[in-house]
Amino acid sequence: MNYRLPGLTLLRTFESAARHLSFKQAAAELCVTPAAVSQHIKALEDWLGVPLFRRMTRALALTEHGRAMLPKVREGFDCFAAAVESTRQAIAGPLTVIAPPSFASHWLVPHLASFTSAHPEVELQLSSTADTVDRAGQAAIVAALAVDPRDAESRVAILYGTGHYPGRVVDKLFSPDYVPVCAPALLRGDNALREPADLARHVLIHDDTLRDAGPGIARSGWGLWLERAGVAGVDAKRGPRFANAALALAAVLAGQGVTLASRSLITSRVAEGSLAIPFDIPLPSPFAYYLVMHEAIAQRPAVAAFRAWLTAETAAQAV
Repeated sequence: MNYRLPGLTLLRTFESAARHLSFKQAAAELCVTPAAVSQHIKALEDWLGVPLFRRMTRALALTEHGRAMLPKVREGFDCFAAAVESTRQAIAGPLTVIAPPSFASHWLVPHLASFTSAHPEVELQLSSTADTVDRAGQAAIVAALAVDPRDAESRVAILYGTGHYPGRVVDKLFSPDYVPVCAPALLRGDNALREPADLARHVLIHDDTLRDAGPGIARSGWGLWLERAGVAGVDAKRGPRFANAALALAAVLAGQGVTLASRSLITSRVAEGSLAIPFDIPLPSPFAYYLVMHEAIAQRPAVAAFRAWLTAETAAQAV
């Protein structure tokens, strides 16, 4: 539609002068001189062909035309302000990323510098919770991803599960393989880990993340790995249990035993020498990592930037 309008500066001057009923106060608000305000009002009146103010010796009053025009002009500027603020918030509003504790600490944080360097304008907030792992076939955090599209904050989650999250935008990142990991010291000495059967002499540390997985969902664990490695005579159930992979890895780093960990989450630790993979026999995971978000925010600039970066970064890592 082709709108026939006077300059917005003239309308803005009118709205301020009409609200204050003072050219002087309008001038102070708009950071111009009273003479400039007077000139703008005169130009607007000439464009409209009607007077908007009655100028008296020590007072200013709106004419009938001015009184009729003011509410609609004010409403128009309110709409302009709302539209500009909505767009500004969509760009500058904070982006909250929620992830599983192990993924957050062992993969996301080590890689995050490249995102913050490329997108310093994004106010990123990272948190972690076990609710991002599927239990009984559904991650509890999915319901919390519902958003008010008018809210400046954007919330996305990295979930570990089946990928079945109806009503959400879902990007598969990768499906990890699990391998045994231990402190390098366990590869030396009289009880060194030289072959899988040697696990009988070491503490098996369990990650109970998937303990509550629902019916029909296969679970990765020591029993499955030992079977895959062709090892018999090792009690797959013995050893301490930890609530999540981050805690299990902390115990391993402290030299307390051996756990099964996602290879993609311990690559940097192995490279720096703080962790070792004694037996490179992978156990495929029945689950995968997914980036999940509400469709209402998927096209927001901060979300789109993080989405593009994360999918590219995980693909580049060939995990």
